[in-house]
Amino acid sequence: MKESGRGMRSTWRLAVFLLVLGATLGAQAEPPSSRLPGRKPDSTEPWGAFLGRAAHLAIGRQYSVQHPTNAVFLNTINLSTIVKNGKLGDPERLPEFVRRLRPDITDTDALVLFEIKPDNEEGRKEGREQAGRYLAALNDAIKPDKKLAGGTGFEGSLFLEFENGGALWQLSWRTPEPGVTLYRWSYRREKSHASWKERAAQKEEALPREEAEQRGQVAEQVLRAAYEKGEWPSGFQGQVYLPVDCR
Repeated sequence: MKESGRGMRSTWRLAVFLLVLGATLGAQAEPPSSRLPGRKPDSTEPWGAFLGRAAHLAIGRQYSVQHPTNAVFLNTINLSTIVKNGKLGDPERLPEFVRRLRPDITDTDALVLFEIKPDNEEGRKEGREQAGRYLAALNDAIKPDKKLAGGTGFEGSLFLEFENGGALWQLSWRTPEPGVTLYRWSYRREKSHASWKERAAQKEEALPREEAEQRGQVAEQVLRAAYEKGEWPSGFQGQVYLPVDCR
């Protein structure tokens, strides 16, 4: 009975955390909406959302590329499916409200999990809390020999060139503590008659707001095309240099 009581209290604490987290994220102020060709005139989606999605997509896909034989689940897959398809145990043991949660990266062969957040103190704290909650929920429900932990040692970078010979965007990421992968966008100025590697070696600068507003949506589309080997967005005349190109 004591074990059952402790489990119930743990479940309720997780429920309260998730409700508070949802309210907090919903209350955060959003940056101005981008105004890009092809967007619906009444769209209010902030340009920051494009950059966040682009980072999550690229970092998740890159982890899969680096672990091609592992069962890797990205943030379109919920915990119930991860437990079932990853052969971790019985998904019915997960509380109902937990089953639909979607960690950013879960590797059920390496038995590790990562949450991807912006590289700042708030992002690091939020990533630590979310990764901890996901791990607690999973490890309460799965087989004793399948317990997961926060992943480590995952880092990298890639570059986006929107016009040949033009300025470069860089997406870089690091995992400073188990389960928390932090990303940031940066910028290299245009330099005439210089290769992309020469431009990449220039001083790193913060990504200009105007650049982010103008090209945030295209960045997401381009990275998706690069990893899925699809077609470039209409009008894109640049290149993507993935981590394998940056060595």
